[in-house]
Amino acid sequence: MSQSEYDNAADLHIYAAHAHTAAAAAHHRGDHEAAEELSSKAQDYSMEASEKTFEIAQQIHALMRA
Repeated sequence: MSQSEYDNAADLHIYAAHAHTAAAAAHHRGDHEAAEELSSKAQDYSMEASEKTFEIAQQIHALMRA
């Protein structure tokens, strides 16, 4: 596993957090269309981050069993 895999997963988690924050701000401003779009993007980032993190965890588990 390379450091870039960890960095990529961490970046996706950060992108998701920023998108969630931006969606909340848009909702607070009353811009519900932007809030919905940002919430959708945040969900996409969250799902991708989760998948990457799970893959890394599986790789670590496999290395520990070897």
